[in-house]
Amino acid sequence: MKIGILGCGSWGSAIANLLARIGHEVHMYTRNEKQYARIQSVGDNPGYLEDFAFDPTIQVHLSVKEAIEGADGIVLAVPTGAVRATMEAVACEGSKAPVINLAKGLEQGSHLRLSQVAKEILPDSPYIVLSGPSHAEEVAKLMPTTVLVCAEDEKDALWAQDLFTYDSFRVYVQDDMIGVEIGGALKNIIALGAGLSDGLGYGDNAKAALMTRGLTEIQRLGIVLGAKPITFQGLSGIGDLIVTCTSVHSRNWRFGNLIGKGKAADAAIEEVGMVVEGYKTTKACYELSRELGIEMPITEKLYDVLYREADPRQAVLDLMQRPNKHENEKIFLL
Repeated sequence: MKIGILGCGSWGSAIANLLARIGHEVHMYTRNEKQYARIQSVGDNPGYLEDFAFDPTIQVHLSVKEAIEGADGIVLAVPTGAVRATMEAVACEGSKAPVINLAKGLEQGSHLRLSQVAKEILPDSPYIVLSGPSHAEEVAKLMPTTVLVCAEDEKDALWAQDLFTYDSFRVYVQDDMIGVEIGGALKNIIALGAGLSDGLGYGDNAKAALMTRGLTEIQRLGIVLGAKPITFQGLSGIGDLIVTCTSVHSRNWRFGNLIGKGKAADAAIEEVGMVVEGYKTTKACYELSRELGIEMPITEKLYDVLYREADPRQAVLDLMQRPNKHENEKIFLL
């Protein structure tokens, strides 16, 4: 099958090589002329993936039209903030091919999930999300990885499952779009907090507590929006949370770690050198939780640190001194 991939970052590059190895005809789009020239001449992607070489069968383009013309499927491998514009570019070409989105986040301002954005812009294209614990650096090296695909119509999810399945890349099918998208987006917030905790010099106890109570917050919001509770016990919930909170591959962990060590947000983003989804997702999620009246104390304190210049140690103290509660407090807010 011909697959067009829009975006040549680390994740797009790793997926491109995976699909090419499976045997698909892969076309990639980048808007960066220097990156295009480098891929054409050298065949690597410095700044995104180290010790990496593109499969020689992959074709790269500076035109969206050339990358997706006649494609059987289109992979969106761009940050959350670029998803709407990228979908609009696909719509302008008149394509109705299935769209597989790799981004994990909420749209700024509207607080929409990305499947909701797709319904607005590409209503006639099957929309599929690929999610789960999957660092690009490891996928690129063909290390064992397990993910899931989710679509409104199961036949579209099954199609994507077959598309991506490989010896090193196991793919499950899910049917809870809300839960998958909320789990994938909000785990970046908690990973940012895990990095901050490590940057402050706190130990394993603190990080375990943060991850556990963070999962409660993710469930709380997800269930109110209509997600199934069991989804958060799976790959796009606790699975993605574990890998993002505990790995130095995680941009969100690295960003939070720098904040914990005293860096300002802008300086930390510059040092990471790539998009940190958790930074903007914290803002979107905080605003959404306020709109819905949902208690999300970890998210709120991270918002205070990132956007109100609150002291991180005081934020942790505030969390520790909250009124006593029963652990099994109701997640459903009625």
